Amino acid sequence: MATQSSSAQNRVLGDWYNMIKLGQIKLPRFQRMEAWDRNRIKNFIDTIFKNLPVGVALVYEKGDKDNFISRFISTAEPDTTERHTEYLLDGQQRLTALWRVLHNNYESEKYFLYLPEYDNYDDGIEYEEMTVYCQARWSKKEKQYPLWADDPGICYKKGLIPTELFNPEFGEVKTNEWIDLATSNLKPMNKADPDIIDKIEKYNSVKTDLQKIIMQTRESLKHFNLPYLSLPVSTHKEIALQVFINMNTNSKPLSLYDIIVAEVEGEKGESLHELQDTLDRRNENIKRYFDLSNLILSTSALLQNKLPNNRGMLEMNKAIMVEKWETLCICLERMAEFLERNRIYDKQRLPTNAVLGVIAASYSEIPDTGDLRGKWELLLKKYLWSSFFTDRYENSAASKAFVDYQNIINIIKGNTKEDGSLYEEQDVPVLNRKEHPLADVEELLTIGWPKQETIRGRGILAVANYMGAQDFADGQPLNQYNIDKREYHHLYPDALLKEAKIDSYKALNCALITWKTNRIIGRTDPLTYIKERSEWTDEAIVEKRLRSHIIPVKELKTGGYENYTGEDKINKIKVDYENFLNQRAQRIVKAAYALANGEEIDNIFE
Repeated sequence: MATQSSSAQNRVLGDWYNMIKLGQIKLPRFQRMEAWDRNRIKNFIDTIFKNLPVGVALVYEKGDKDNFISRFISTAEPDTTERHTEYLLDGQQRLTALWRVLHNNYESEKYFLYLPEYDNYDDGIEYEEMTVYCQARWSKKEKQYPLWADDPGICYKKGLIPTELFNPEFGEVKTNEWIDLATSNLKPMNKADPDIIDKIEKYNSVKTDLQKIIMQTRESLKHFNLPYLSLPVSTHKEIALQVFINMNTNSKPLSLYDIIVAEVEGEKGESLHELQDTLDRRNENIKRYFDLSNLILSTSALLQNKLPNNRGMLEMNKAIMVEKWETLCICLERMAEFLERNRIYDKQRLPTNAVLGVIAASYSEIPDTGDLRGKWELLLKKYLWSSFFTDRYENSAASKAFVDYQNIINIIKGNTKEDGSLYEEQDVPVLNRKEHPLADVEELLTIGWPKQETIRGRGILAVANYMGAQDFADGQPLNQYNIDKREYHHLYPDALLKEAKIDSYKALNCALITWKTNRIIGRTDPLTYIKERSEWTDEAIVEKRLRSHIIPVKELKTGGYENYTGEDKINKIKVDYENFLNQRAQRIVKAAYALANGEEIDNIFE
């Protein structure tokens, strides 16, 4: 007897939302957990707001039998559930992102819809059209920073509407409450003003227009179609599982690089894969910093004065890219050499990859040798370290990198502005301290573990490595050959700080040392392990090794906690640790500021 075949069907987001809310649709547990980063989430939600297609989901009708152990979509565990009717086999990342953005419940970011016509803020976001905007968040003293992200008045002034306002359950009353708060500073208050009636009418008109935009956008979102393929309940679970595997492997869509490879071969008869392999054999260090295909495309785009993003990569002339291949190779090689000289050895320790294409492409205008090479590499050094310690590349990195690159090239080439004056360093936004000030001690004290992909966290570690980062035990300096053997070490041991209920995962509490030294030290307090190292060599040598990580030795040489108990022990640990972090933060800031000004720091603390 023939079985019912799979069928393609339409389903609007409002219906998807309600099914998730009621627990009618669940995920087989064999699926991976959330995997999308904030950029993919932002791009997906942006696609929905712009009413563009987002692909097809795959569901498997459940019936009365539980074919798989299942779970709810992340953060969507309902208080009461209706009958579970479907397994979601493909589309988890999309629907999880949708659910969480419409509740704005991510811990480290908040999403907004940006409306450029409402942006009246001095430091504008610089998008020309409606788009989804993501703001990174961080916790400090039980508050979420930046504080403005929860302030309707500032959000409105920036042209930002929090995405939870577009949740189908966010009713008219709550919408009007937010609008009242967002526009409160516009409300006319002087009743004696002869124009008060006109001003009140204008104020009410602003509120009405804003309400209309929010309501219409919410309704449009609610009716957005996310189609799906449905496997009937009669489908055996082994077959359903095989369909899931096939859709997630064999049907992988073409990447941007695949498309450009095809275009290059079509236009020039050249194999971009072969060119890339040749570059890789010629200099294996380049790919230490990022995926080689992405470096090739982003740098090529900049060399053709295009944005180093998907759009710019697609728009650039592929024939010119191949014709200038040797220039591209030289640029990427010199970029890798430059980063190595700045003691940055791989992508795991690189604070932001936005700098890579800018530095590489800039070398197209820098001489191979001589005073001018030294002069312009000093400019690149200022650019590099300023990028690590400002907020310049927290969002819209590609467009901002493009602007910085254009002005760096204007300086190098000696171009003049409209008023006839030469371009100067302050014309490069990331080097303009008024627009983008360098991080201060207070900010660095809040930064988390540098193993995470945070610009400032990795920036702190990069500065700490700049003076050599010698291993505490064998004294070997950090380099590109041994960095893979180094581990992230808690200077104040995690176990010790846990006793005092203190967060040990601070960038300022981190140093890269060999795995062997890390195991030997273990949970030993700082004073003890310094003494133990000194038994093998001179104490001055041990302290020199510590200072090569920009560690304040005096503040680290604490201990004796075994002589304390209870609250006295906890208080001593807290005081010692906070003093250490503060002193190290001051040293890191001093070093970072020097590097961002193009200076050396080898003798800065003598």
